[in-house]
Amino acid sequence: MSRHAARPPGDPDDLEWCHEAVQGVSRTFALTVDVLDEPMASYICIGYLLCRVPDTVEDADHIPPAEQAALLREYDRALDPDDDTDAASFRAAVDEWLPAAADRNDDWEVVASTPRVLRTFNALPDDVQAAVRPPARELVQGMAMFVERYADEGGLRLQSREELEEYCYYAAGTVGNLVTNLVARGDLTGERRARLYDTAEEFGLLLQLVNVAKDVYDDYTEEDNVYLPAEWLAAEGVPQDAVVDPDHRSGAAAVVRRTARHARSFLDDAQTYLETVPTTDGNTVAAWAIPFLLAVGTLRELLARPEDALSDTGVKISRQEVFAVVTEMTGSEARATLDELRADIAGQPYHRASGQAD
Repeated sequence: MSRHAARPPGDPDDLEWCHEAVQGVSRTFALTVDVLDEPMASYICIGYLLCRVPDTVEDADHIPPAEQAALLREYDRALDPDDDTDAASFRAAVDEWLPAAADRNDDWEVVASTPRVLRTFNALPDDVQAAVRPPARELVQGMAMFVERYADEGGLRLQSREELEEYCYYAAGTVGNLVTNLVARGDLTGERRARLYDTAEEFGLLLQLVNVAKDVYDDYTEEDNVYLPAEWLAAEGVPQDAVVDPDHRSGAAAVVRRTARHARSFLDDAQTYLETVPTTDGNTVAAWAIPFLLAVGTLRELLARPEDALSDTGVKISRQEVFAVVTEMTGSEARATLDELRADIAGQPYHRASGQAD
């Protein structure tokens, strides 16, 4: 049976469009989807696109906060099966804020295609919809709450470690729960199920905190958001609105490093999640180990050069390392344990540690 033949019910053209769309909006998540088997690959792909729509709206600095919040609330109602609001209502509400068709990036193309995404989602089996909908709606509601909280600021300005973790929970911990709801639909022992849910949010928090640390420059210059906590910046003498000012580079870099270290504190729980996750309906450990290991590599780079997160230089790992990690995790024979891979990648780029040529 071909991979496509195992896809879940729904219009084949819609399913294919969703798989193509995820390739454009997230390189890392596209890698995950590519390493999953069907039908889980489609479940995760569609679930991710459902969450990408509100994420794009929340990040849009050209939409006034009050309108952002209203759009997010409208989208939440469209996800609610007991509400008469449908995808067409959200699409009509967001229309005036969409870039012209010729100017849309991949994220806004997904927003413009919300009716197609929701139509594809609504064709999935009932138990899949029931697994995805609650955490997806919690994500949307959390984003609306944060937009409303900082409506007078124009962009988000997180104040404390606790608020940073709260935001990261809504942005990514909910996605961890979404994934876990999907993979835990099979027969699991109570102990294994509890361990999965005990560590699912931490897996999401790890990935989101890495994003917060590495994306400081883009978040501020493109979206007018500062996720580095004001209390951490103040301790280094950095005003929040001067986070990327060269005059405050040293202090802001110290906060980037602090954020990366905080992210690192979630590595053990995230690894426990990987060691517990079942291979149900086409799920694979490799699909989630890849973003985990890429996060380890990104933390290595952040801790070595935190100042790069404060300019358009940016912090990222090389294509060669990404290829080496994917090759290791998808090869016919696993040559190293997760512990070994994590230690190798924390020490140096994996294509060098594994002896692969640049």
